[in-house]
Amino acid sequence: MKILLADPFTPELPARLAAFGELSEDLGELGDAEVLVVRSRTRVNEALLARAPGLRLVLRGGVGIDNIDLRACEARHIQVLNTPKASSIAVAELTMAFMLAVTTRLVEAHNAMREGRFPKKELLRTELYGKTLGLLGVGNVATEVARRALAFGMSVLGYDPNLCEHPLVPLARSLDELLSQCDVVSIHLPPTPGTRGFIQARVLARMKDGAILINTARSQCVVEQDLADALGTGKLRAYCTDVYSTEPPQPDSPILKAPNVYLTPHIGANTGESLDRIGDVLVAILQDYVSRKE
Repeated sequence: MKILLADPFTPELPARLAAFGELSEDLGELGDAEVLVVRSRTRVNEALLARAPGLRLVLRGGVGIDNIDLRACEARHIQVLNTPKASSIAVAELTMAFMLAVTTRLVEAHNAMREGRFPKKELLRTELYGKTLGLLGVGNVATEVARRALAFGMSVLGYDPNLCEHPLVPLARSLDELLSQCDVVSIHLPPTPGTRGFIQARVLARMKDGAILINTARSQCVVEQDLADALGTGKLRAYCTDVYSTEPPQPDSPILKAPNVYLTPHIGANTGESLDRIGDVLVAILQDYVSRKE
């Protein structure tokens, strides 16, 4: 069995995968591969699949599978599996870091100090304690965010039409109920036709004045120009994002020009611990795959 590792993981993973068959990291050998292992960089589309007649399993190290053409894989009887829980803690911690960066005015304080200023009296901070966090989508990552927010003394409210109840997070009866109450709103929506452009002008208008919006999920869920407009008027206090419509974002992106934006370069899942957990899940999946073949 040939396993093709198309994207970088931890240095230890190739040796672990090689225990199950011949391992290659050369996409030129795709035609001989039975198993393809990817992260978000490689697009598993019709063009790629046409070069892989023997492919039977695609493994995606990460939460989403929107870089994989599921219909095309299904038509070729190729199984697609991912690691939906392995990076939840890493993304949740980045979400909390965004919240803290805004409320502590961390970036402003750091930049002032580097510029030789000492604005001790000017930088009035706010606390997360007693504030209300709204979670748009209450899956694995959002649940981990909720645990941490509760530890900070925040109230947490979720909105997820796919859930009737949640063991940790009370669910709002409507989107309006959540938006009108929350000081911080964190997006945890999957990329679907129904969530594309979900955060647009009409939704932003229903949020509390001065709310913070955080996006560690998918860029497709927001309309960037509407966000920039809300930031410009002060309707939003800040927008924090780890995801972009293109990577890197285009120079003319409205988000890059808007005030009070906090940016990270899609590093939500990039912790050593998260990558180790992803590797553990991939190995477990391959063990099961091999055992079923025997």
